[in-house]
Amino acid sequence: MQIKAIKTKIFLENEDLLSFILKYIKKLPERSVLVVTSKIVAFAEGRTVEYKNENQKIVLIKQESSFALKTKLAWLTVADGMVMANAGIDESNAKGKLILLPKDSFKSALNIQQTLCKKFGIKNLGVVITDSRLFPLRAGIVGFALGYSGFEGIKNYVGKKDLFGRKFRMTKTNIADSLATAAVLCMGEGNEQQPLAIINEAPVVFTKKLNKRELIINPKEDIYAPLFNKLN
Repeated sequence: MQIKAIKTKIFLENEDLLSFILKYIKKLPERSVLVVTSKIVAFAEGRTVEYKNENQKIVLIKQESSFALKTKLAWLTVADGMVMANAGIDESNAKGKLILLPKDSFKSALNIQQTLCKKFGIKNLGVVITDSRLFPLRAGIVGFALGYSGFEGIKNYVGKKDLFGRKFRMTKTNIADSLATAAVLCMGEGNEQQPLAIINEAPVVFTKKLNKRELIINPKEDIYAPLFNKLN
């Protein structure tokens, strides 16, 4: 698998996203994956708010999430079916504004994918909209997929056999988040100014169908649930 991060100019609020992408990407190979940071998708949608005070930010966090719990360092929230800090609302590289998550990252990914397939005359293209998050009990952020299109987001090993013939009962590989993590590592989180990346030779299954909920699990079935229920 090969990843190429693409350096661009600073994306401006309400700028046309597809025109911006096509300014820096002149060709996409068949069976490649385009990675786009969610921040420029949000900017294109005008999903920003002038920062006034902390109370205003808290109101927004609660509005943008289905669950919000105040902790020492941030609000622990559930937004778009995923656990994240502060409902994904970000102040970094925002020039005094609060950047909200895109309205519908899956829809944005599909629109980009369909437009670029037509533009470049290709049939198989994946698109991933990325953001960053923390893992429990681990330092440092990693990339994850807010939305994606054009490929299966999960690889299911359940029922298949391992090297010694034992059948897998639970194992599934999260393809979408794995691609996002690898790409974000190359794109950077600071002032690298690389909001786009192209992945070639990714081990994915391309598809025209998409199950937006294939990566989401019931909180009661989360393997970490018993642990967190016992933590103070």
